[in-house]
Amino acid sequence: MLETAVQQPKSFGQTEMRPSYRMDLRQYRDRKEYEKFVKVNTVNDWSTVTWKDIGKPYEVTSFSKEKTEWEQTHGEMLPVHTSWTMFNQSFHEWFSKDVPAEIGDKKNAFLKSLTSFKPSEVKTALGDYVRIHLWNYVHRIQDGIWDPRGKRALFEGLDVLKPRILFLGAAEGYEAMQLSAMYPDGEVVMVDYDPFCRDARFAEFPESYPFLGKNSRTGGDKVYYKNDFNISYVVDDIRNLPYGREFDIVLSVGLLEHFPDSMKAEVVEWHRKFLKPSGYIVMTTPRAQMRSKLYYEIMADVMNHTYRELMTLEQMGLYLHENGLEILRHGYIKVHNGIVARAK
Repeated sequence: MLETAVQQPKSFGQTEMRPSYRMDLRQYRDRKEYEKFVKVNTVNDWSTVTWKDIGKPYEVTSFSKEKTEWEQTHGEMLPVHTSWTMFNQSFHEWFSKDVPAEIGDKKNAFLKSLTSFKPSEVKTALGDYVRIHLWNYVHRIQDGIWDPRGKRALFEGLDVLKPRILFLGAAEGYEAMQLSAMYPDGEVVMVDYDPFCRDARFAEFPESYPFLGKNSRTGGDKVYYKNDFNISYVVDDIRNLPYGREFDIVLSVGLLEHFPDSMKAEVVEWHRKFLKPSGYIVMTTPRAQMRSKLYYEIMADVMNHTYRELMTLEQMGLYLHENGLEILRHGYIKVHNGIVARAK
């Protein structure tokens, strides 16, 4: 990320676009604004939801040029570990961009391409210009990827004190840090089997990014930063982890949708096996909506290196319900579904 020095927020309720992200310390002003961005507990009885009624998830089939070229060169499918390394490096490159400067550069490159009279150059330059504008809108203007107000709304109401949190497939670890701000003074174990996530995505997460949470002493609001949290980062395959049922919260973000139906039960079990009897499973997936489908189509070179589905909230919930979880809270925000559950 671009910033290293911690910048104290001016006040609670502030939002500000930085060169590579938006920081947001706002709460929802009223119920009307909350309901504009957050829909919770829309399913009354999960036992009545059927695959016949809701259909299966939307499979994203537009893949990155990097994946396609690798497979053409090697004559085989891109290995899963390699695909995640490619994705993480590509995604981190975009998270690290000085977006306003990049917009200017891409605009100049597009205008210059028009003078070449070469359609291929014009097409490439136009694609780059469109993608940086889309990234600016989704990540900086709308703050749809991190979405702190939405994530706080999905994560609220957990009965935990100084929780141990296990984040499976942690990447840069954003959501575990947000949970740690809301439920402070605990411990986070982040797990990802790509060392790039620990050494770049997490290591370079901006120390100046503010997380709005709770003051454990006063009960009031408090702003936390990355270095305020007790975090350890483990690089390993989830299936190799030595832990028992010792975590208050087991979290994953954008994990379930990367596995076909034949592996969904195993993915759910990865969460359950590390959870205390009274603990919470917290999961999110990208929403199946038209703008998300367009996003993954336009941003295919950045996002689509491996198997990916887009789900409705009902589809996500049915996978969890059928695999032995009790859904306590569910909802969707700008671009994500979210579920809080317990093992039955």
